[in-house]
Amino acid sequence: MKTYPLFLVNLDQRRCVVVGGGRVAARKVSSLRRADADVVVIAPELEPRLLQWVNAGDVEWVARAYRSGDLEDAFIVIAATDDPAINERVWGEAEERGLLVNVVDDPAHCNFIAPSVVRRGPLTLAISTSGCCPALSRHVRMTLEETFGPTYADYVALLGELREETMDDLSMDERRALWQDVFGSDVLPLFASGDEEGARRLARDILSSHLPQRS
Repeated sequence: MKTYPLFLVNLDQRRCVVVGGGRVAARKVSSLRRADADVVVIAPELEPRLLQWVNAGDVEWVARAYRSGDLEDAFIVIAATDDPAINERVWGEAEERGLLVNVVDDPAHCNFIAPSVVRRGPLTLAISTSGCCPALSRHVRMTLEETFGPTYADYVALLGELREETMDDLSMDERRALWQDVFGSDVLPLFASGDEEGARRLARDILSSHLPQRS
């Protein structure tokens, strides 16, 4: 199965429906919440973590079994029940409505699959084996979590600041040269050692050396 990777944005403005109230559904809801999605859970009962999010006002709960028509105005649909018949009905309605739909552990009833993800602030790394071996995706994710540690959150945020400041002053080639100097410098190691002030100072010095001098 070939895939086309992408990242969805502005999910806080999209209705994301999860059908099911168990542990698998909770994992899916957790991932959607990390993307600030507008999440609706449809299930007669909820496991404790889901119920906690509902009580906190972070997740909407439709406290009954799925019914035809529940996917109206949905953008993403995830079927995570232990009843194949319900999952099949969810898939059918989602397909009729042209929605993004994933039936957990049933690749034949998915038009998207959720990757394993490493998040470091603005940096997101997604890994998929196209459904061949999810266990390998998890293994690669754990490897990347060690390689790209928490330091990268501050590092990428700083790079974003530098990019904003250079958009109007540097050409594409000049920005490319700037990034090569930053990437080859000690900015990241300084962050890793806990010297955020030193990292920022060095980055600013490199930036200044690339900016046109104003009289």
